[in-house]
Formats: sequence, C-alpha cells, structure tokens
Amino acid sequence: MRTNGDRRRGSGLGAAAVGIGALGVGELIAASRGDSLIDAVGRVLADTAPVPVVETTVALSGKHDKAVTRLGVGVGAIAATVGLGALPEQVRTPAVAAFGVAAAVLGFRRPTRSPATVVGAAAAAGVLGVGLRRRPRGLFGALLWAGAGAGLLAGARALIRDYDRRQGAAIRRVGPMGGISMVPRDGLEEEPGLSSLITANRSFYVADVNLSPPRIDPTRWRLAVTGQVAHPLRLSLAELAADAVEFDAVMVCVHNRPGERRAGNGRWYGVPLAQLLAHAIPESGATRMVTRAVDGYTTSLPVEPLRSGAWPGYLVIGMNGEPLPPAHGFPARVFVPGLYGQYTGAKWLAELELTDDRHVDYWWQRGWPSEPMWVTPQARIDVTAPGRAAAGTTSLAGVAWAPPHGVDAVEIRIDEGDWLPADLGTELAPAAWRRWRTTVDVPSGAHTVQVRAISRSGEVQDGTPRSPFPSGPTGFHSVTIKV
Repeated sequence: MRTNGDRRRGSGLGAAAVGIGALGVGELIAASRGDSLIDAVGRVLADTAPVPVVETTVALSGKHDKAVTRLGVGVGAIAATVGLGALPEQVRTPAVAAFGVAAAVLGFRRPTRSPATVVGAAAAAGVLGVGLRRRPRGLFGALLWAGAGAGLLAGARALIRDYDRRQGAAIRRVGPMGGISMVPRDGLEEEPGLSSLITANRSFYVADVNLSPPRIDPTRWRLAVTGQVAHPLRLSLAELAADAVEFDAVMVCVHNRPGERRAGNGRWYGVPLAQLLAHAIPESGATRMVTRAVDGYTTSLPVEPLRSGAWPGYLVIGMNGEPLPPAHGFPARVFVPGLYGQYTGAKWLAELELTDDRHVDYWWQRGWPSEPMWVTPQARIDVTAPGRAAAGTTSLAGVAWAPPHGVDAVEIRIDEGDWLPADLGTELAPAAWRRWRTTVDVPSGAHTVQVRAISRSGEVQDGTPRSPFPSGPTGFHSVTIKV
C-alpha cells in the first residue's frame, strides 16, 4: 500500500520529468533558428544576479563558468517545475501562464531578442501546463517524459552546432587577417611546460556575459562610426583591413587571480583608433567613445587619449593571422593594451558612438568603477621541475606582464627570503607578456616559492592578496616545491 510520502515522491518525480520535457521542447524550437532558450535565460541571470553571486560563480567555476550557468538554468527550471507541481491547480494554472508571459517578454528583450526563443518559451509553458495537469504516473512514465526531453535537448544542441559550423565556414571565407610570417622566438623555447610566447586561439581565455556568441554575416556587416563626429562612417571588413597593422599584446581578465590563466598573449591585427578618429573628426563636445556590440552591450572609453595616441587603442579584426574567432568578437572588437578585458572595449562590434559623459556603461550599472582599470604587473609560475644542469637543483619558469610599459625584471624568493633575479626572455613588445626562468638550489624538504614582476615604469607587483571586485586582483603567485 502506497503512503502519502510515496505519492509525494512519485508526484515530484513526475513533475521533474515534465520539466525536462518542457525544457527540451522550448530549446528545440529556439534551436531551429540557431538560438537557445537556456542561453537567453542565462544571460538574464548574468545581467540581474547580485554581484556577490556573480563573483562567487566566476571564482568557483573558472573557465567553466558558461557550462556551470547552463547547468544552473536547467536545474533551476526542473526545480521550479517541481515547486509548481506541488501547488494547488487553481494556483498552479495562473503561475504557469505568468511563466509563459515572462518567457515571451524575455524573448523580445535585448540582447536575447529572438522570435524563435519567444515561440519556444510559449511552447515550453504550454507543455508545462498540460504535463502538470496530466503528469506521468509511475517510474516508467517519468522515464518516458525525461527521456523524450533529453532527446529533444540533444537534438537542439545538434542544430546549434550545425549553425556554428556554417558560421565558421563563412568566417574562413574571409581569409587571413595579418599573419605570423615567422614564429617569434625569445630564447626560452627549450623549456618544457612553459606557456607559448603566442597563445593559440583555441587556448585563449574567454570571458563575457554571453553564453554563446552572436552569429554575424561578414558580407553584410558594417562598422558604424556615429554620434558627435563631423564625418560619420560605415566600414566593411575589407575597408578596415586596408588600414590594419599587426601588434603584440597580452590581454588580461579582471578576474585573473595570481597564478590563474585568464590571460593570453596574442598577435593582433587592427586599425589604430587614432587613425580612425582622425577620419571621423570628433566634435568638441565628444568626450566618450561608446563601443556598442550587436546585442546592445556597451563599454566606453575617453576620447582624448585615444585620439592623441596616448592610449594606443585598436579596432581589432584579426587574431594570430586569422579573423577573430566568434568567441573572441568576430567580426571586430576594440582593444586598448594595458586595460583589463572588460574595460578595453566591446566584442561583436556594431558601432562606435562619440558622445558626452552622460553615457552609462554596462559594468558601471553592476557596481564596477567608471574609470578604466589598468592591468597591474603580475608574474606566474608555469614550471617547477628538477634542474637539468645539476642534481639537487630546481628549475622554475613562467610568464610575466606589465602592459603597456613592459616587464623590466622578474624576481623569485624562497620561504620569505631575499628576492632573487630571474633570467628574462627577449621582449616581444612592451605590451606583450615576457617569459622568464631560473634555477634554484635549496635544501631537502618542502619550500614555498613566490614570484613578482617589476614594470619598466618602476611599478612593483603588489603582494597583498585582494579579490578582483571592485579594483582588480593583487597578490603573489605561490607554489610549494619538494626537493
């Protein structure tokens, strides 16, 4: 004889299965046009969640933050369905209807605006309402609903991957964007485990609020330069490429704590912003250059240092000899070497708007400072290995950066002892990272090694541990070696 507890558990299992089925239906319909209902909800969460929640998620999930957000959306949707299923029908029916309306509004909301997402959300709400009224009975019924939902989710991912493949083919047809005619060398090529001098595109960190990049037709895309300018511009990729130059620079995420790998060194291809602004001719009242993405996201920069060249910014269209990959901003992004990633300019660029100080950026609304944040000197240890030159020694190697001035020195210390100089590789460019290595001879046992960088401007890396929000991370990278 089934008890009330058994019935409640069975009811909860059936409701969870209905949630999976509804999510699968909504996701498949959205995916028919290459969109994602899950990603749309995830973007809303990123935009509206309290800053401590966002910062904790980033700190705990690292490079898997997007996957964790998607998983959270899925689990949250199933949990909400179980909660709805526990309500009396007279309360549940209007609650499901309200969910459908909210989801439809979400579909029309920038940056997730998509008719397919609206239809998918409405269909998911309809399946949810019917499924909770006639919820599956028994384990077999629940498994049938859950299996069907999982199959629909898998089909949706396959459709999205197909859209991504077509986008990749369109980007490859654009052709090379600059090129590394000769692999750069710095004299430290024989150090196993040391980070590459140039970070491969597939290994370069990705950090943004979008769970998936927007798809943009390179043949139709134009960059608009608008606002308070004497000569508004509309420029194609080919027109931008005609004035582009190559430069080497490290890009660093503001969430890159000491020792982490939210930093990458690239050979970029782009148009100097000073040159672009000289063509547009900003008016006297133009104090901010708003970089606006196709989804409406904005980051702004002061006009004067960009116009004068005091800040060497670029409109980037290529990365390591190729067009920008979608995750890194295809077809164009703004990059000012030395600024943290979220301050340096928008990816998936649609417009540069010259305006005054009344503009408010996305991150300012989220509690971050309004003034641009500069990358501070930082060094990382990549290699701790037995020394090859002599028994009992330990080889240490890594990378350091201090853009835009460049790394002047890297020092290490053992167990809070004196700081000792390390050997530096040949500098690729002041704005790029610089590799280093050294060999130490220490007694047997466990020892703590720390590393710091010193900028050519004289700034010494701050060793005080500090979390990224709101002023950027500080502290030394420390590792333990056993001899």
